[in-house]
Amino acid sequence: MSALLETISRIRAEVCALHAELTRYELVVWTAGNVSARVPGHELMVIKPSGVSYDALTPGSMVVADLHGVPVAGDSDGEWGNPELSPSSDTAAHAYVYRNMPDVGGVVHTHSTYATAWAARGEAIPCVLTMMGDEFGGTIPVGPFALIGDDSIGRGIVDTLRASHSPAVLMQNHGPFTIGKDARAAVKAAVMCEEVARTVHISRQLGEPLPIDTARIESLYDRYQNVYGR
Repeated sequence: MSALLETISRIRAEVCALHAELTRYELVVWTAGNVSARVPGHELMVIKPSGVSYDALTPGSMVVADLHGVPVAGDSDGEWGNPELSPSSDTAAHAYVYRNMPDVGGVVHTHSTYATAWAARGEAIPCVLTMMGDEFGGTIPVGPFALIGDDSIGRGIVDTLRASHSPAVLMQNHGPFTIGKDARAAVKAAVMCEEVARTVHISRQLGEPLPIDTARIESLYDRYQNVYGR
């Protein structure tokens, strides 16, 4: 087996397993949502197939596509057995992110309840928790309204996140997309995005949350990203 085939096999298994985290943390319903991962060193990605139940996903059902979202069959060394399934309807958005953000190794999309409720209002989640300073480096921003089917969502994700520390963006009237150095990091960002969306929403039912000043947010972010756990 070639090195590329071994890499794709490993990433398919990882991406398949990470979809179970979306259901574990109740970030998705039915077949909605998806995880993808870049294939390092190649213009390829691995993503969930469209319309397949989470409990029916297998490593072999993960679709290998190029960075324009087109499924690809194999390389000169052999086939990796792409399933006869269409890739996720969000594949074009994921592919656009990979083409335009070379440091991103994983992308996740969910319709998690609280984060999507903020997206439905077109409202950014303010940084009023130290955990938000740690994980997101400030406000979780809102991206523009965009329709599924072309690069519009991906363009909105990239344009919004390039101007932010945040690995999460709330696409208006749609839901959260998250990025990471790999797919696991993007899943973590999706879990944490929903947690802070819920907590800040509950806080606002009790009164006006207290803001954290910018200098302290930067200090929190720098410590967590560069010191904590190292």
